[in-house]
Amino acid sequence: MVLLSTLRLDSRAYAVTIREELLDQTGRAPSRGALYTVLERLEAKGLLTSSMGDPTPERGGRAKRYYRVTSSGVEALRDSRHAMVRLWRGLESILEKNS
Repeated sequence: MVLLSTLRLDSRAYAVTIREELLDQTGRAPSRGALYTVLERLEAKGLLTSSMGDPTPERGGRAKRYYRVTSSGVEALRDSRHAMVRLWRGLESILEKNS
């Protein structure tokens, strides 16, 4: 979900906007600490890259760390989507009965 949110946000993806996107799309937001841990791990795996933006006055002169999904990250998202579609296949009638 963090990779998808980062991809959706494109050039606006930094920790705060990623967390807000997760909340908007899922109704849940990870703790800040958990999100930073996930971002670090995804970057270590080569699924994300990060770079520092320019310092901003509203942040007391501190810069934001922006994230981008790498080509390996896009490939991992594609693989995950295909796996989920295969798992869902054939369950439509069961799920429709229980709604």
